[in-house]
This record gives sequence, C-alpha cells and structure tokens, in this order.
Amino acid sequence: MERTLVIVKPDAVNRDLVGEIVHRFERKGLKIAAMKMQVLKPYALKEHYAQHKDKGFYEELIKYMSSIPCILMALEGKDCVNVVRKMVGSTLGREAEPGTIRGDYSVSNQANLVHASDSSEKAEEEINRFFGKEELHQYNKMNFDWIYSSDEKCIERKKK
Repeated sequence: MERTLVIVKPDAVNRDLVGEIVHRFERKGLKIAAMKMQVLKPYALKEHYAQHKDKGFYEELIKYMSSIPCILMALEGKDCVNVVRKMVGSTLGREAEPGTIRGDYSVSNQANLVHASDSSEKAEEEINRFFGKEELHQYNKMNFDWIYSSDEKCIERKKK
C-alpha cells in the first residue's frame, strides 16, 4: 500500500477542524500509519517549501506554518496520494470543489487547512523529513478486507 503525508495546518488547528479532517480520512478507509502534534521548525519548513523560496509569500508561509502546532499524519492505502489529493481539493480554497476539505472549509490560498504530498516520491521524502522510522507503524487494518477487493490486495502483494 502507498503512503502519503498530510499536515493539518495552523488555521485548521485554530478553527477546531482537526477532528473533522482526521474523520474524513478515516471514513474514506485510509490507515493512519503515524500521527503527531508538533510545532514545525523553520529549518524543516524551508526544506519542505524550497520550491517556493523565490516567491513573495515564502517568508510569510514559513512564519505561519511555524506559528502554532500542526498535526502530521502518514496515511496509507491503495493509490493513497491521489485519493488524498482529491479529498483535499484545489490549493485555493475558494476555488475548491464542494465536498472536498478545502471546498467545504477554506477560502484562502495559504490558510487552506492541509498540505498533502503531490506524488509518491515526494510523499516518501516528506514522511522521512517529519517522521522517524520508529514513528511509522505497521499493523493489520482489519477493515481493509472490506474496503479493497481480493484482486486489489493481490496487485499490491505482487508489487512487493
């Protein structure tokens, strides 16, 4: 099964939306492989958002993301990166589709509630940035038997 990183951002924590956001991922059938609350350090955020270094909003983004604790999650499931990205919605909250997390609760570009990895390669890199190996848990999620068909589970086993 694939993993992805989700960061529940300061605006979501401040607006008491953490439970709602976690609930949506759980109801979708995704497995929480790791989760913690942490004030993110500017050096880690500068690495995480390096692609935006030359943009005008970069310093404000680093300050915002390190202002109060965030919730970090490593989620797991079949095609998890794409599933989570669809659930999260467009970056600009006011343009995100209703039914997505951002579409239902955000109108901002920066204060858009969550970060979600944009590829499986980035997800692995981001998970390793924010979680130690000892924080990632392997366990049998019993309801995977009711979420995925036997063919879908066999495809995953063959890839390993």
